[in-house]
Amino acid sequence: MKPLFLSAAAALMFATAPLAVMANETITKAEEMLAKAKEMRAEADALAEKAQSMLETAKAEAAETAATAKAEENDEPKEETAETESDAPDNIKVAYEEDGKYFTEDDIPTYNVADDGTIDWYSFSGFRRYHSECHVCHGPDGEGSTYAPALKNSALEMDYYDFVDVITNGRKHVGASENSVMPAFGTNNNVMCYLDDIYVYLKARGTEAVGRGRPPKKEKKSKAYVENEDACMG
Repeated sequence: MKPLFLSAAAALMFATAPLAVMANETITKAEEMLAKAKEMRAEADALAEKAQSMLETAKAEAAETAATAKAEENDEPKEETAETESDAPDNIKVAYEEDGKYFTEDDIPTYNVADDGTIDWYSFSGFRRYHSECHVCHGPDGEGSTYAPALKNSALEMDYYDFVDVITNGRKHVGASENSVMPAFGTNNNVMCYLDDIYVYLKARGTEAVGRGRPPKKEKKSKAYVENEDACMG
């Protein structure tokens, strides 16, 4: 019987084979961990951007609340609305109401403000949605910024269906004196499901029927509103 033995090279090969396998497994795990870390960083960046937006909104609301409190303390007269319901133009004046939503005689959504300052739910929701999705570019309360125009003016000057088209499909103005791009939001449910809300809020801001900051009083959310919101958001 021949003696059983291994050459030095063969022994080394058998000894290092498990180490190679372990090294490959370590590389695979490291690559998986790196991919996960990149994913977590992207999520963290998105959360940071959202937090910054919320912070800016909170600061604007706090400043408005402080100004209102100071005015009340000094017995300063409140800002009067630019128009009453009776002398409001036809594209603003309320003609009828349906499930808490107000319309002009041309069936265009509009806002409603009661004598005690209570606004309709759609306008209040529009305030929230505008400051969640639009104010970073167009400024708090629809006032505009150095980056984008004041939407409170656009809501008064632009036809409702043109407004919907621009928000849905976007628009470009490129020329010698202007270079602006409005991105399309047609696939963003956080905008499209609340398009009328944003529109009527901006109309209210355009006429100063609703002041800057968070509206203090609002109507209750209707059952129809809840159903439509749930259906749109899926």
